[in-house]
Amino acid sequence: MTRDVLGWLLDSDPAVRWQVLRDLTGAGADEVSAERNRVASHGWGARLLALQEPGGQWDGGTYWPAQDDDPTGQPWTATTYSLLLLRDFGFTPQSPQARQAIALVRENSRWEEGNQPFFDGEVEPCINGMTVALGAYYGENVDSVVERLVGEQLPDGGWNCEAERGSALSSFHTTICVLEGLLEYEQAGNGTTESGTARKRGEEYLLERRLLRRKSTGELISEDWLRFSYPTRWFYDVLRGLDYFRAAGAPPDGRLVEAVELLRSKQQPDGTWLLENTHPGKVHFDLEPGDGKPSRWNTLRALRVLKWYESDAGRY
Repeated sequence: MTRDVLGWLLDSDPAVRWQVLRDLTGAGADEVSAERNRVASHGWGARLLALQEPGGQWDGGTYWPAQDDDPTGQPWTATTYSLLLLRDFGFTPQSPQARQAIALVRENSRWEEGNQPFFDGEVEPCINGMTVALGAYYGENVDSVVERLVGEQLPDGGWNCEAERGSALSSFHTTICVLEGLLEYEQAGNGTTESGTARKRGEEYLLERRLLRRKSTGELISEDWLRFSYPTRWFYDVLRGLDYFRAAGAPPDGRLVEAVELLRSKQQPDGTWLLENTHPGKVHFDLEPGDGKPSRWNTLRALRVLKWYESDAGRY
């Protein structure tokens, strides 16, 4: 990583800057914490918080906005994806702003699918994985949602939102959402033997497929997974898979080699990674200049994956 890339990453929103300080510079805990606390009052975090409505929702809905009139793709402006962005930003869960925002969601936000309270989850495991991630991060009780997810794990080790409609094979998209939720739940100190076992089985599902290939034939599953997006929404790609394993903190598995080599191959001559696969749909505001241009989010995530992966060999 060149000094210019580090400076470019630091010349950004507090949501990016505090993570660069923590993950790439070795800054002290006080400096990292001070920058992270700015997320609620400066930049993207403050802007997104200001869009929460008095009733607790964003854009009038829990998973879907009140007016779903965007013909370009799924809209990303309702409460679930707004809270996921705030989590990505590192919005401090114990802050007064967070406690107020989450209390409004808990009291007023209900799923369109069955009118369940937000932190009770709904029926699709991909959405429930997000619910667990959010509940665990913001200190809400999501034990019953975790129990449901553990019981819905498929024989191959993953999960699939289409299981209730007969699918017996797992989906990478659903599985990564559930794994991120279970990891957040465990890191919040709520993990059980059952949730830990389920998470390890889900990891094995991805690792057996080297994060991108069919177990049966070795064929690439999807070209889209080779193109990195941010925000990731409910979509899987190889960078998202690698960043999950980094966050889990275990020593790198040998079956990640191909995925890491792909990641390295996509670094640009200037040391950055591009935004490549923005998922279309209505957004509150843009976080990146657009596809085909250097992405601070993807560069941050890629560099910290490589730092984790290469740390044992001392090559970073």
